[in-house]
Formats: sequence, structure tokens, C-alpha cells
Amino acid sequence: MTDEWLHTWIGSSEADRITVAGRDLPAEIMGRLSLTELAYLLITRREATPGERRILDAVLVSLADHGLTPSALAARFTYTGAPEAIQASVAAGLLGAGSVFLGPAGDTAQFLAEALGERPDHVDEAELRVVAERAVAARRAAGQRVPGLGHPVHREEDPRTPRLYELAEEEGLLGPHLRLLRAVADANEEATGRHLPINGAGAAGAALADVGVPPGSVRGFVLIGRTAGLVAHLAEEAEHPIGMPLWLEVEQRAGGTGDHD
Repeated sequence: MTDEWLHTWIGSSEADRITVAGRDLPAEIMGRLSLTELAYLLITRREATPGERRILDAVLVSLADHGLTPSALAARFTYTGAPEAIQASVAAGLLGAGSVFLGPAGDTAQFLAEALGERPDHVDEAELRVVAERAVAARRAAGQRVPGLGHPVHREEDPRTPRLYELAEEEGLLGPHLRLLRAVADANEEATGRHLPINGAGAAGAALADVGVPPGSVRGFVLIGRTAGLVAHLAEEAEHPIGMPLWLEVEQRAGGTGDHD
């Protein structure tokens, strides 16, 4: 009986050697691949093309931060209570990646992939329109929101969305997921009479699916970008705290004393 099942292609360490993705880490990866490229290689088992790398970087940058969102506040409040455990603060921020904030990237990718099924990459616009109408109708019949549409702040247009479409067009990577998402937005507006713009997270999820990131890995992939934003929030929190004053303000308005536990 062998122990082959215990091995992983992702990485290993020996006394004098470290391998990642089956390659020598210092000689073949460090100084040659960026973190974005390495993450893509680990997930897809192939290197990104220059065009794919540009899309991947744009997506991660677009989702790194969006102000004092629930994830940033969760990180800051956790830091207020446990400044000695920055890893807990980062984790707190990441745990809030759900269906309303940040998580829609993954939800949208899976929704679009399921709607497309086994269709080829080059689906004509007429067929995409039919697919979109059916997908929207199914979500509405189930009483579910359509992933990738609407934003609590950007009610007319999310500034990130047209830029992601523009980049995908420039790189020849405007694939079926991004195209279907656009058809879904149109179909939803026709069905409801209400304009809901494609949000940045939804466009990001569609773009990642188009460049080969498995839909089930999209939600995790975008957290790479958000981690950078959370670390920045915590660095700022250490220098200019708002967690404690904000908590005291809420406590006072709620009628509490504001005393520490």
C-alpha cells in the first residue's frame, strides 16, 4: 500500500527544496510569476496568457476595496476588540463575503455557468437572449434575486462594470458569461420594468468564468483582492482608529453606558 493519495500537486517541502505547482519555487516561480499569475496557475493548472492576466488583475483590483463596507467594518471592529490578532480581523472581514456583498461574484459565475450548460463558447446573441429570459424567469418563479444585478450605491451604473467589459473586449476575452450577463440585465428589466445595473461583483464573476476560473472557485478567488483592502483598513485603523469611537456612538444612541466589558 502506497501513500500516493497523501500527496498534492499544489506544493511540497523537503530539506533542501520547495515546490509549488510542480515547479521549483525559488528558481521557477519567485521573480517570474506575480501573485495573480500564481493563484491562476494553482487553480487552473495552466499559466494565464497576457490578456487573461490583465483581466485577472483588473478583477482583483476592482474588488480590493469599496469603502466602509460590512467586511471592512467587521475587520475594524474585530481589531478594536483584539488588536493583537490581526489575522482574526482579516478573517472577520472575509467571513462576510455573502450573497449581498462580495459574494455575488461567485453567485453570478455559477448562475451563468448553469444557464449556459454545455453550450459552446461562441453562442450567438439570439440564443443568449433566450437563455437569459429563461434564467430570469426561473429565478423570479422561485422568488430569488437575479445574481449580478443591482447595487445599493450605484443605482444607475456601477463604474467598474463598463471598464471590465471594455478590457475584455480589448483582449478578445468577452466570452459567453459576460455576454449572457448583459442579456440577463436586459431580460430582467423587461420582465420587471425596473432598471438594475450590472454590478461590479457580477461582472467580475462573469469575467473570471470567461478566462477559465471554475465558477465554484470564483468566490474564493476574489477574496485574494479583498484581503489586500482589509489589511489596508487595519493599517489605517491602527493609526487613526474609528472602531472605538463608532462603537461608543452606537452604544450611546442605543441608550447604553459605553463602559468596557
